[in-house]
Amino acid sequence: MQARLLLEDGTLFTGKSFGAEGDSVGEVVFNTGITGYQEVLSDPSYCGQIVTMTYPLIGNYGITRDDFESIRPFIHGFVVREHEIVPSNWRAEYTLGDLLKEYGIPGISGIDTRMLTRRIRHHGVMKGILTTSDKRVEELLELMKATPLMTDQVSRVSTKSVFGCPGTKERIVLVDFGSKSGIIRDLTKRGRDVVVVPQDTTAEQIRRLAPDGILLSNGPGDPKDVPHAAKMIAELLGEFPIFGICLGHQLFALASGADTEKLKFGHRGGNHPVKELKSGRCYITSQNHGYTVKEESIAGTELEVTHINNNDRTIEGLRHKKYPAFSVQYHPEAAPGPFDSSYLFDEFLTLIREHKESNPVLPKQAQIAAAYQAARTGSANAAKGELHYAEK
Repeated sequence: MQARLLLEDGTLFTGKSFGAEGDSVGEVVFNTGITGYQEVLSDPSYCGQIVTMTYPLIGNYGITRDDFESIRPFIHGFVVREHEIVPSNWRAEYTLGDLLKEYGIPGISGIDTRMLTRRIRHHGVMKGILTTSDKRVEELLELMKATPLMTDQVSRVSTKSVFGCPGTKERIVLVDFGSKSGIIRDLTKRGRDVVVVPQDTTAEQIRRLAPDGILLSNGPGDPKDVPHAAKMIAELLGEFPIFGICLGHQLFALASGADTEKLKFGHRGGNHPVKELKSGRCYITSQNHGYTVKEESIAGTELEVTHINNNDRTIEGLRHKKYPAFSVQYHPEAAPGPFDSSYLFDEFLTLIREHKESNPVLPKQAQIAAAYQAARTGSANAAKGELHYAEK
């Protein structure tokens, strides 16, 4: 079956359909990764977008359950040069086309993805429509114009309820703005007690969970579309150690008084060089974002820049000068991409320990939580006394 991709500037690509049938409108972006197409598809940060893979052969190792970064894909379309319909991989459970059909996502292959990528780089990301219908181009342009781009992506991909991943060490509250599973994996393999909360959780609700630290996850869209999150972060700054990743980094900046802006075509792929200013070392990072923190907005805040992008000099890392809080624009959990930056999770845990050592008096909520934990592990009598004291 034929498929077509029409950009809002009138550029038309015609190729072969795979995946689901129908019309789908979204922001057309490109990813420069060589591998990891399943992790790209299941990354909630792509919610509402039509994703172009610049690597020419996609689908050759199929789809396997263990490689998902979320419970399901949230993209609106998938664009590739060549789609392999028969995967060669002993781990493969089904094909790329099967996955797209299951979730109603159209795909197109057989087009010049180099031309499409260069057009996006030159003109910037733009709206597009991917269709298997026989509508005229004029009809497609009208449909595209009448369909607004999504602005509520975070609420669509965030968990709707609190859930925990038990551990024996410090408690980390992970605020889910569209978190990848890799973040939870990196925390739990270090033995941390992870509590995942929805994107609209208030500062007071987080306090009641008595965290030792707070991690702000990645997520889709414009950080200014979730002002309640920046407000929550501002209220908790200085009270708990905070680590922001991707969208969490941008929200941390907004909460600290800085500003953000949209990039021309964003950073998406597993091969982006980032320089750590303190050491001068360059890390190859995994990235997926369309917005950045404005450099000039840092002046007058308590923030300092810790990392920059070696390609376009945009801000890739921030640290608060006064409070135990820092953030990075890229993905230290990778998936897909290199694991060069996973040390940042250890730096976050070190920051938590230093904060606890310098603040030996536990807040009331933490005393209650400690007593509850003692009760769970069998110290019932001691826990009752601690709980009574804490409640008083």
